[in-house]
Amino acid sequence: MQHYYSTLLDIPAALPLPKAILLDAFGTLFGVRGSVGHIYSEIASKYGVNCQPELLNKYFYTAFKNSPPCVFPGVPADEIAEREYQWWREINRQTFTAAGVITQFADFDRFFQELYRYFTTAAAWEVYPDVIPALTSWQRSPVQLGVLSNFDSRLYTVLQVLELDRYFSTVTISTAVSAAKPQPEIFTAALAKYQCTPASAWHIGDSFDDDYLGASRAGLTAIWLNRS
Repeated sequence: MQHYYSTLLDIPAALPLPKAILLDAFGTLFGVRGSVGHIYSEIASKYGVNCQPELLNKYFYTAFKNSPPCVFPGVPADEIAEREYQWWREINRQTFTAAGVITQFADFDRFFQELYRYFTTAAAWEVYPDVIPALTSWQRSPVQLGVLSNFDSRLYTVLQVLELDRYFSTVTISTAVSAAKPQPEIFTAALAKYQCTPASAWHIGDSFDDDYLGASRAGLTAIWLNRS
């Protein structure tokens, strides 16, 4: 059975609740306030670099799509944050290089440090209007809620500043388990925290390939949140 919905509130009450509901983060619980390109352009302008937001948005998503998964098998836990940082720095370097303005930076590293920190603040994000009502309703039931995301370690801070952390008993991210959606290992790692079988869990996310197909192949009830 296929489950496609445009908001979390559209998921019918008649669908039997599972033991655990795992939700994706970016694109499901919250999105970028404005656009990536607008944020990049605004912060870059503080460093004397001017570029059209639409152009930066285009090249960012191209670089992001072509990058390897943000996972680092075999890397010690205390080195993961630095690897994440460098992973995002390379995407940003490619973005501004493709836009033809990388040489305008007097100190690209200083710019990127500010940009990277900005995405840990509430100002960078907006919670979708259906999220709090849906989470509140589920929290009143016996179901357990968890986040399952390919986001990096900054997600813990983002959930806190957006006041979403109170709804979830676990957070599972790709860099912590050395596997990224749609790989089945990341779903297995999240379910293990609940001692829950795949058949007793939902996964809800906005990516058809990573969330819907990934969860389906891992044996969970997959729900595609197609907000567009």
